[in-house]
Amino acid sequence: MSPIRIGLVGVGKIARDQHLPVIAANADYELAAVASRHGRVEGVPNFADLAALLANATDVDAISLCTPPQARHALARQALEAGKHVMLEKPPGATLTEVYDLIDLAREKGLALLATWHSRYAPAVEPAKAWLAGKKLLRVHISWKEDVRYWHPGQEWIWAPGGLGVFDPGINALSIITHMLPNALIVDKATLEVPANRQAPIAATLEMHDHQGLPVRAEFDWRQTGPQTWDIIIETDQGTLTLSRGGAVMSINGVPQIEQKEQEYANLYALFARLVAERRVDADLAPLRIVADAYMTGRWVRVEDFVE
Repeated sequence: MSPIRIGLVGVGKIARDQHLPVIAANADYELAAVASRHGRVEGVPNFADLAALLANATDVDAISLCTPPQARHALARQALEAGKHVMLEKPPGATLTEVYDLIDLAREKGLALLATWHSRYAPAVEPAKAWLAGKKLLRVHISWKEDVRYWHPGQEWIWAPGGLGVFDPGINALSIITHMLPNALIVDKATLEVPANRQAPIAATLEMHDHQGLPVRAEFDWRQTGPQTWDIIIETDQGTLTLSRGGAVMSINGVPQIEQKEQEYANLYALFARLVAERRVDADLAPLRIVADAYMTGRWVRVEDFVE
C-alpha cells in the first residue's frame, strides 16, 4: 500500500521532539506538508495555516494536530469536513463536547479519528495491567510532579482557560490509570491551587474511588525542581506494583521487573495507520472526564503569582 500522506499542523516542541522523528522513521507515512504560524520544516511545503494546506496540498490523506487544545476542535472539524483522517494530540480538546462532536463527525464521514494518550503506550503499562489481573486492589497513589519552567518554557496557552494547567501533564497519569483499572473513577474531592496571576492550576490533589470503594489519590504539582516524579503505586493483596518514570519502569515490592526505552509515539503512529486502514475511531475520554469533574467539584485555592 502507498504510504499515508500526512500533514502536520503546529510545529512546536512536541512536534519536533516526537512527531517529526517518528513520522520520518515509519514507512507507513510520508510527511507531505506542514502548517504553522511560526515553525518551518525543511524539504516539504510549508503553509501559514491549515486552510492554506488543505487548499494547496490536496493529496494529503491525514492531518496530525499538534496545536494547543483551545484551537483544536475547529481545526479538526475543518480537516474532517475536507475528508482527511485526524490524529489529535492530548488532551483531545478543550471541552468534552468538542471531542464528542468530532467523534460523531468522523463516524458520519467514515474517517479515522485518534485521540492520543501517549503515556498508555509506555513500555511497562501493559505488563502492569496484566500483573494486576485477578488481584484485589487495595489503594492507588499517583505522584506526578515536574518543573513547568523546564517542560513548558514561555508557553502561555497552558495557563489560559482550556489549557488545563498542571493537568496537561497530570492527564498522562490519568490516561494510564483509567486504562489499567477495571472500573470508572469518581472524583470525591479536588483541591486546585491556582496562581493569583493565572487562570489554570499549578498544583492539584484529587481524591477518587470506584464503585467497589477502591481509594485513588492523585497529587499533581508543577513546582518540582531537581529530579522529576512520575509514579503510580498500586497496593494489592499480593504485593505492591510501582510504575515509575511515567510508565517506563515496573517494580513489584520494590524489585524492578521491566525497564525499557519509551516508544510511545512510535506506537501511536502505528495505531493511527491501522485506524486509517479501517476508517475507525479511537477516542477514549475517561482521562478528560476526570479533569472536567475536578474542575466542576474542586475547591479553588489562590497561591502566589507564577513568575517565568
